[in-house]
Amino acid sequence: MRFRGSAMASMTETLAAQRAAFTAELPVSLSVRRDRLKRAAAMIRDHAERFCTALSEDFGHRSREQSMLTDIGGSIAPITHALKQLDGWARPEKRPVQFPLGLLGAKARVEYQPKGVIGVIAPWNFPIQLVMAPLAGILAAGNRAMVKTSEFTPETAALFEEVCPQYFAADELAFFSGGPEVGKAFASLPFNHLLFTGATGIGRHILHAAADNLTPVTLELGGKSPVILGKSADVARATGRVATGKMLNAGQICLAPDYMLVPEEREGAVVEGLKTATSAMYPSLLANPDYTAIVNDRHFERLNAWLDDARAKGAKVETVNPANEDFASANSRKMPLHIVTDVTDDMTIMQEEIFGPILPVKRYAGGIDAAIDEVNRRDRPLGLYYFGDDAGEQRRVLDRTISGGVTVNDVIFHVSMEELPFGGIGPSGMGAYHGHDGFKTFSHAKAIYEQPKLDVAKLAGLKPPYGKATMASVKRQMKV
Repeated sequence: MRFRGSAMASMTETLAAQRAAFTAELPVSLSVRRDRLKRAAAMIRDHAERFCTALSEDFGHRSREQSMLTDIGGSIAPITHALKQLDGWARPEKRPVQFPLGLLGAKARVEYQPKGVIGVIAPWNFPIQLVMAPLAGILAAGNRAMVKTSEFTPETAALFEEVCPQYFAADELAFFSGGPEVGKAFASLPFNHLLFTGATGIGRHILHAAADNLTPVTLELGGKSPVILGKSADVARATGRVATGKMLNAGQICLAPDYMLVPEEREGAVVEGLKTATSAMYPSLLANPDYTAIVNDRHFERLNAWLDDARAKGAKVETVNPANEDFASANSRKMPLHIVTDVTDDMTIMQEEIFGPILPVKRYAGGIDAAIDEVNRRDRPLGLYYFGDDAGEQRRVLDRTISGGVTVNDVIFHVSMEELPFGGIGPSGMGAYHGHDGFKTFSHAKAIYEQPKLDVAKLAGLKPPYGKATMASVKRQMKV
């Protein structure tokens, strides 16, 4: 909703209304949850073309087919999955009780209850999918939600604010837009859970803002997701798949391959493979409807400044421009793939998440442990990608590195598996969602114990006067 007057007052009023409606509704039936999920899917499906147009306006140009794949289909698929799995997810889980309580009639179970009102702070790179995919778990769990959209995608944000009231009451789901001050105020609200997707630096501020309310937080951040090319890898296949992932959304993906680690003797073949694969997908760029632009001038200038920094510090930069187009004079933020070799740690592109079509290729000598060491001396990444057919080497990479998730012999695909948890670790995030894991993230797992009619406390020696039964219980507890 657009703000007239105090943004904080508007958000506070909506939160109060959602909390009151949530409490009045308890328990939230599965039929109500299904209805909300279906309405969420309809909201995107009914306005798919308008959402694609808004995305393209926000980016300066965004591939319509890509938007249909990643933001329209990618939003409805997790909702459809949640609808199919909801009965199983919501079923109480029986848990064992200690001997001999089970024999005496005691029972234990976990019931999953909705938490209440969930806050979602969405990013600009997939501003529909990264709203709706979390909402699949949030609504399936029986919650209500408030969403803060990115100021970098104002057309998409405005469309959400226009169409949402056609499908949801404001005390079920509401959207808010605005700049950093609105975002700061939103994060400081006493939600029952808060999900933030975005940059690591901003994630730190989100945690601080949520701390005063003891709001549990899920952070989906980013970082430098590496590609490790093993010596057994098929270079043509690997570079083709890396190029596909890197060029999707012009590299503006939290899970995009951020840099490649390749055996030193295969560097030349890797560079040529990347060029060949990219040129085949995008024989031209400026007028190519399949290729997306950089989202705004600030990010476009940032990427070019980082390339200048790399060149100044001795890197070799090769631009993949098969049609020899004149990007310098083009009135466009489309940016070709830049492959950077001879990279060093003092270059910004090896220190910061790139989030654009720049791909450093770094050599390693000797065995796979050299590549593993390179990964491990950096912050733990959101994703890691290993290419190779050596099972032992693959196992060593999986065992000796820690990342949010891994795709083997491709990139990014693990995020599209609905029943794999999506999340980072350390600077790349905390917590996870998607599928059953998302349902659990946005639910409270309530422990329930049912005591039998027998006086268990007396039988176990748990109440005075203490005696033989007490010491028998102690011995039983101490037994290994």
